[in-house]
Amino acid sequence: MKAVLTFVFFIFIATTAMAQAPKKEVKVKTMTMEVELNITIAQDDAPKTEVARLYKFKNSRVKKALKFTTKNNRSKIA
Repeated sequence: MKAVLTFVFFIFIATTAMAQAPKKEVKVKTMTMEVELNITIAQDDAPKTEVARLYKFKNSRVKKALKFTTKNNRSKIA
């Protein structure tokens, strides 16, 4: 009986919520403006030399973080 009354209550609340008159939408006036793009691209014919960094150990921070041990990982002497 309680479940039926709860179901009827929710149906009543839902229908009253849907029956409310919707609020009017406020329209906003928009303005359009023209945009001019003045872009000049300078081209250099000289080759560029880039420097690459070379690290001795790849991903050393990640490997160090993954190698951590806890007290439970140590072997126990019986």
